[in-house]
Amino acid sequence: MSAVCFYFQVHQPRRIKRYRFFDIGNDSEYFNDSSERDTNNARIARKVADKCYLPANEALLRNLDDYPDFKASFSISGIALEQFEEYTPEVIESFKRLVATGRVEILSETYYHSLSFLESPEEFREQVQLHADKVKDLFGVTPYVFRNTELIYRNDIAEQVADMGYLGMLAEGADHLLGWRKPTYVYHAKNDPTLRVLLKHYKLSDDIAFRFSNKGWEEWPLTAPKFAQWVNAHNGDGHVINLFMDYETFGEHQWEDTGIFHFIREMPREILRHSDNTFMTPTEAMSTFESVGEVDAPHYVSWADVERDLSAWKSNAIQHDALRAFFALEKDVKNTGDEVLLRDWRRLSTSDHFYYMCTKWFQDGDVHAYFNPYESPYEAYIAYMNVLNDVRLRTQTSKRPQPVKRGIWQSFRHKTRGVLQALTS
Repeated sequence: MSAVCFYFQVHQPRRIKRYRFFDIGNDSEYFNDSSERDTNNARIARKVADKCYLPANEALLRNLDDYPDFKASFSISGIALEQFEEYTPEVIESFKRLVATGRVEILSETYYHSLSFLESPEEFREQVQLHADKVKDLFGVTPYVFRNTELIYRNDIAEQVADMGYLGMLAEGADHLLGWRKPTYVYHAKNDPTLRVLLKHYKLSDDIAFRFSNKGWEEWPLTAPKFAQWVNAHNGDGHVINLFMDYETFGEHQWEDTGIFHFIREMPREILRHSDNTFMTPTEAMSTFESVGEVDAPHYVSWADVERDLSAWKSNAIQHDALRAFFALEKDVKNTGDEVLLRDWRRLSTSDHFYYMCTKWFQDGDVHAYFNPYESPYEAYIAYMNVLNDVRLRTQTSKRPQPVKRGIWQSFRHKTRGVLQALTS
């Protein structure tokens, strides 16, 4: 049996405008410059909605209508949901229609798609709680599976996720993590056998996400029947094929004229032609199949770049300096009790800000340039540090009411624990 598990990451950062030194102390609107094409978040949200989210959601909804066995899952960052509500509310409605089918699962993550796990377990948990609340409010569901920012995984992160009561977690099926093993089975975390782990089948995922329109690829053109044959080849060689990718693959990274929407519409029919094939959500896969072994990740693993580590966000001096300066402000920001200031500081935790500062120029240089709205990594760093300096000034001038409430996670963990036990019993 081969169960195909589709997972899509949906995320849009609030890009920092070209914030100048002379703006410090004079301008606290950091994230939207209507005069700049590349940092106008409203314009970008509408563009991606029209090219990707709306047509892709329509294609998936038709798949769900046509094929009762078809299922999929999403993690949608809180900062993306905010922008959908503000700029493109029709995107929220289209995701609600998907969730209402009962065959689309929403996963948990940090609200701000952040790197908070690096230095602040408290902030990490608070952002996870914020995201769970947002998902419940918009979609009426409680997430049971966790997906960390950019699939970043390590043993200690898994321990925190297990302690928060989640059923399981997604991770990259990196070769150095698996060794001789295959990503087509369910695994468990090293220090907690109750936390299930699904690992991305990066070859089949990247065939769609990165190679689909590459005419120099020996398998081009990729058709649904051809891809289904590759899926069928795994029958008897595993339980679940985890196809994890950015949702922007459909229409944004792979444009409509490549045939990507036709491909996703045809794929369920071709996969289901084989009687042993089906589709599952992450919760279903983790609840159906037993773990075959532990995942031991003493070092960070992500789905980014050739190295599949943290080097996309934390590999050079300017990234290290920006991260240090960001976390150094946490205590002062939270002690002000200023919710607007806290929101702005948390928006600065989004991983994209540090991705824009990456200075790789070799295997992964092109992809970093493609996603960077700034002319250089150094321009991104300068704007970011100027904003942090303004945040620092605001901590000194803000009124100081009661500190922001802490310890809100435990009630959520208590409420979900019984549901999780029922799912796995």
